[in-house]
Amino acid sequence: MHLSETAWPDADASDATLAVLPVGSTEQHGPHAPLGTDVLTAEAVAEAGADGHDEDVVLAPPIPVGVAEEHRHFAGTLWVSEDTFRAYVRETIESLASHGWNRVVVVNGHGGNVAPLRELCARLTRDGTAYAVPFTWFDAVDPEDVEMGHGGPVETSLLRHIHPELVDESQFEAAAEDGTDSWGEWQSGTNLAYDTAEFSANGTVGDPGESSAEVGEELLTAASERLRELLTAVGGREWPARED
Repeated sequence: MHLSETAWPDADASDATLAVLPVGSTEQHGPHAPLGTDVLTAEAVAEAGADGHDEDVVLAPPIPVGVAEEHRHFAGTLWVSEDTFRAYVRETIESLASHGWNRVVVVNGHGGNVAPLRELCARLTRDGTAYAVPFTWFDAVDPEDVEMGHGGPVETSLLRHIHPELVDESQFEAAAEDGTDSWGEWQSGTNLAYDTAEFSANGTVGDPGESSAEVGEELLTAASERLRELLTAVGGREWPARED
């Protein structure tokens, strides 16, 4: 059930307890990919996973702005603090839970959201508000011969499958030439760089020319399968796990 496309009486009649909440970011992804890459990919995985699940699943509208200050030097990037992000996601999940959809998988498409989502979901679960679990789609798949990067082969492949019209293939060569192969500047196991502009002139990490729509289709299939497996586990797991 897509909440954005559903009238409230139909939502009220649903006996679903499971919900998925896509979250992403509005940030640069090099000269070839749209600012909304992380939102578009998270939403595609969430929709595919929910639609293929055996039980009714509520698909909430996506949260498009995340923790992305590291990309602030590139025009169009938007960001909020971790506190603001946690508060917004928390209150959205509280809203879902108030209607009985109290088992929520947050489908994430942005690396900067990972740490605050884990902390937030743990707090909601421990407080008894909802059983909330974060799911970062690119951590759930293991693609062969392509690396994640940023605006690199993995994200670009999925985009070429779900939204080919938004990918500028003519910029692939420039993206690779002015980009970089590794995330940050590392010394003694420590990343010395806090911002992307410190190590990538155009924001790209990895070569998007190594991407393909075929790989993107495989990624969507794999990620949605992992999400369905997680939904089954979340729906069947005892919660609260123990009583004090």
